[in-house]
Amino acid sequence: MSAVNDSLVVARRNLIRMGRIPEVLIFGLIQPIMFVVLFTYVFGGSIQVGGSNSTQVYREFLMAGIFAQTVTFATAGAGAGIADDMHKGLIDRFRSLPMARGAVLTGRTIADLAQTALTLVVLAVVALIVGWRTHENFAKVLAGFGLLLLLGYAFSWIGALIGLSVRTPEAATSGGLVWLFPLTFISNAFVDANQMPAFLRHIAEWNPFSATVQACREMFGNLPPGFRTPGAWPMQHPVWASLIWSVVIILIFRTLAVRKYRRAAG
Repeated sequence: MSAVNDSLVVARRNLIRMGRIPEVLIFGLIQPIMFVVLFTYVFGGSIQVGGSNSTQVYREFLMAGIFAQTVTFATAGAGAGIADDMHKGLIDRFRSLPMARGAVLTGRTIADLAQTALTLVVLAVVALIVGWRTHENFAKVLAGFGLLLLLGYAFSWIGALIGLSVRTPEAATSGGLVWLFPLTFISNAFVDANQMPAFLRHIAEWNPFSATVQACREMFGNLPPGFRTPGAWPMQHPVWASLIWSVVIILIFRTLAVRKYRRAAG
């Protein structure tokens, strides 16, 4: 309970800091909104999914990918924030306090999760404005957003490890983005993976990012009519695959991040 309380105190500190720098949240919203507008109105009629070139069909197919991309791109911000705390010596001040060592990182990831949830709410409103609709009950839609937040929380631990492994916030931002672009684009987020070359299709089908996107499409009722679901196990059981991938990522990277933090603060 002491460790939980310490983590919540650190999370509150980070949320207050985020509230005092609103431009971080604003700029974080601009990119996903631009992706929604560009892919919907510029590429929408040119990309075929489920045998249809309909803009409405593609819009509903697209939004799960945009949501997932948004929560994973928050990884760069998480890494940059931790690197900034390290660079300014804040971690050394935390070390002098009687608190759990892992609470600094846990509190940071909880604060990032709260910011990501707020971003998703705003992005969902924008998606509804441009014509996105769900076709399942409210409980399923809410569960879909829960999977997105779990994925975002899992990836925030990757960002934490990156932030602890570099010397400056700028390096953390670059290091947090350079691997996210291939991860999100070699997936089923923006195009039907069935149309990819065989070697890329296999990567996309076993991509943890793709599992969450596919699960959200099922929970939102956004799979296009006539869409052929790939035969790979993660695509046939995307909800379970998404949960398993997210939990495994959290277990691995939280362990590595806390170990790295202890060495860096030792």
